[in-house]
This record gives sequence, C-alpha cells and structure tokens, in this order.
Amino acid sequence: MKQKVLVIGAGIGGLTAGALLAKHGFEVTLLEASSEFGGSAGKFKRKSFLFPAGATLGMGLEPGGIHERVFRYLEKPMPLKPLETVMEMVHPGKTFVFLRDRDHHISQIFRYFPEHEKSLRDFYQEIYKTAFLVRTLMGPLPALPPANIKEWTGLLRSLRLKHGRLLPLFNKTLGQRLKVHRLDGLAPFRKMLDGLLIDSMQTDSEHVSFLLAAVALDIYHEGAYYVPGGLYQFAELMAESIQENGGMLKKRRTITKLEQNGSQWLATDQRGNSYEATDVVLNVPIQQFSSLMAPDLIAGLKKPLRTGMQTPTWTTLTLYIAVDANKLLAPLPPFRQISTGSGDSLTEGEHFFMSASRIGDLLRAPEGYQTVTVSTHSKAQLWDTKEKYDAMREILTNRMLLAIEQVIPYFRDAIVHLETGAPKGWERYTGRPNGYVGGFPQTLDNALFRSISHHSGLPGLYVCGDHIFPGGGTIGAAASGIHAARSVSGNRLV
Repeated sequence: MKQKVLVIGAGIGGLTAGALLAKHGFEVTLLEASSEFGGSAGKFKRKSFLFPAGATLGMGLEPGGIHERVFRYLEKPMPLKPLETVMEMVHPGKTFVFLRDRDHHISQIFRYFPEHEKSLRDFYQEIYKTAFLVRTLMGPLPALPPANIKEWTGLLRSLRLKHGRLLPLFNKTLGQRLKVHRLDGLAPFRKMLDGLLIDSMQTDSEHVSFLLAAVALDIYHEGAYYVPGGLYQFAELMAESIQENGGMLKKRRTITKLEQNGSQWLATDQRGNSYEATDVVLNVPIQQFSSLMAPDLIAGLKKPLRTGMQTPTWTTLTLYIAVDANKLLAPLPPFRQISTGSGDSLTEGEHFFMSASRIGDLLRAPEGYQTVTVSTHSKAQLWDTKEKYDAMREILTNRMLLAIEQVIPYFRDAIVHLETGAPKGWERYTGRPNGYVGGFPQTLDNALFRSISHHSGLPGLYVCGDHIFPGGGTIGAAASGIHAARSVSGNRLV
C-alpha cells in the first residue's frame, strides 16, 4: 500500500513537495484554502485582465536551477530564454540597469562611480567568487540547520576544501564587507544594493548575511526570466503533475484542526471532512499554527519555530493596474524598481517593485494593454486600526502613483483598471495573518544555521514556505519543499 502524505497549502513550497512525492510514488492529497494554486505566486482575474498576486520575476529556471531541477524531475520542462536586461533600478539622480552579463553589468556601474572603480572591482570580484562557491552547494542542497545524523552527514559530504574559504565570511554582514572595500560611504551605490536586497532578502546591506547577499546579488546573472502569464504557471505545472501521478487536489478546503491519532495525523476542514495520513507537509503561514494545533502539540514544536510564530514580518501594499499602452510613450518594461526616498528609506511607498506584462502576452491582457503589479514593503503596526488602515492605503497608493508618473509620463491617463491589495486583502487571499509576506529578513540571526528547519519537531510533520530555510521567493519556498519531500521519502529526489 502506498504511503499517504497530506500537503496542506498549495503555495510553491507545498506544491513542490507534493509533486515530488507523487512522482516518487506516494499517495498525495493536497488541500488548498483558496480557489487558486500558488499562494503569493498565484493569480486572479478582472474581466479580460489577469494579475499575478505578487510583483515577481522568474528565477531558478537556468540549467541546474532549483525550479529547473524540479520540472525536469517531473518531466515538465519550461524552456524559456533568460532576460539579457533584467530590470531598471530608478533612484534619485541615477538609473541603473541590471544586466545579465557580469562584465557589462559592473562596467556600467564603474561609469557612475569612476573614482571608485578599483574598490568596486574588488568588491564584485568577492561577490561573484563567494556566490560561485555557495552555488556549488546548491547541487546537493544540504538542509540547514541539520536536524539529524543523515542531514549532518549530507552536509559534510557536500563540503570540499575550497569551501573553507567561506568560513571567515560566515558570520559577516554585507555592510562589514562594504566597509573593508571602502564602499560603506558611497551612498548612491549602497542605496542601489539596498533596493535589490529588500526585495530578495527582506533587509538592507547593513544587516544582511554576506553569504546570502552574495548569492542574491549574483543570481540574476545566472538567469532571470519573464514567464508568460506569470509565476502561477509554476503552480499549475506542479498541480497538473500531482494529478497525473495519482494525487488528489482539493481547493476551498480550509483546515481548522490538525491532530495526532496514534501514528497517524488527522486533519479536519471547515466542512467537517477529515483526512488521515502518515506524514503531513504544512505549507501555511507559521503564525497560523497555534489556531490549528492543540497547546500540547505546539509545545512539541522546535523552539525556533515557536519563536517565529510570534515574530512579525513585513506586510505590503500592492497595486494591481491595467493600462492602455497606446497612451504611453513606450510600452512598460517587464521589471523595474523605483526608489524615491533619501537615506535608508525602503518602505512605505518610497521603494517599490513593478512587474508588467509584455505587449502580446494575451494570457494577461488583450492586445495593446498591459497589466502591472506594484508592491512596496510596509510595517504592520501602521495598519493596526481602521483609521490608520484607510489612511495608509490612500497615502501609499498616491505616493506610488506619483512616483511612477515622474518616471513614466501619462501613466495615470493610461490606467483603465486600478485596485489595491492591502494587508487585509492579503490575509483573505493567502491566509497570512496581518498580511505578512516575504518571510524573515535574512540577517545573521535568521539565516543559515540560525534559520527555521523544515523539521517541525513532531514526528511526521514537516513545514515549508518562505519562513523556513532558505527563505522567501519562489526559489526559497521550493527549496524548503524539496527538503520536506526528501525527509518524507528518505530519498534525494532532485
């Protein structure tokens, strides 16, 4: 008889785990509370317009990339060409362009700061060398923090003498390395780095783990992709694979109780249906755990997980816009960051990320139109009363639209549809309390050996998603799903 696995939550992490296990021969049942797969990488429609839930570009599809490995294992390749120009980064007084080619990329940075060329060259040489070494560990993809002898053994076997060069950098921040290279006072350059890092690492250059920052600043060179329709395509492919391999998918199933029943786990949904399985992969926001499980089970969770359950993260305001591209001077580029604030301001509409559909992407908009998703980081405490909530939504919406129009003339005139995704909307759509998104900032306190393991601490219960190592984004969520699937199956899989 096949081993039964229950996956709760169809975000990228849960779908990755479910698809791998179903392909490997497990009996998988996947339950999703909403009517869409993908979680924060999902989609919704308004008449003839389709909007990705989050403003995100495609990553991990290059040969050997996390998603490419998963789709290859599932025999569902996604052949796309990487972007040569990844994104524009608009800052006061300077507009940087992130280029896939490393040499071309740093050459255009030198043009902005010619007097710092040697320091910048040395800095990027360290970034790229460090990222290359870290990426050699992404093949075996050891689980961090290791939770048992098998994972410790897997980690040690993946290490080579060359990895010893990472040890002096292990407990360093990017800010400390910038100081070594005498770039800590180069404010416009740091602001550009901060804009890249807040979107990928949820923190800035001063506080981010250097090892993870090196990968984050380099990985766009490995491959960044425009995915026709949006990243929900990842979710649809994996859901399709689960069904093809005998798994069961159920939408609009909100789990209200998760309990142990001897050696089995028993989950109950809002309709009173029950589901029994030997193993459970839980891909729901960790802040929800206390409402799903009894206090004695919560007490059995690992301490970092219990601490994380009580720790707030970023929330967001997201704008969903459709524009008539004929009213613009030129079609919108697929990806763009805009920063308007001075100093270290990266929140509250003073820094945001825009993703736009390409002209002709008819999955997202009719010919001649583009859909746009715009997202900014925000502090949850600024939304905790109705008065604050209503005011912040209006202030941030107007702030971002004004900033966009300063870069893109006639933008407001081209708008044919506009709605906001404020924290409560994210809470309803994804089930995330307070609309928390993105996972924990990848500081030294939250990263690597101090991160939250996919092992919950309870036998047969595994966790994945953006709060679990290696963190946010579809690559991070998928990696945590891979770890969960490996632990359930006892096999490497990918």
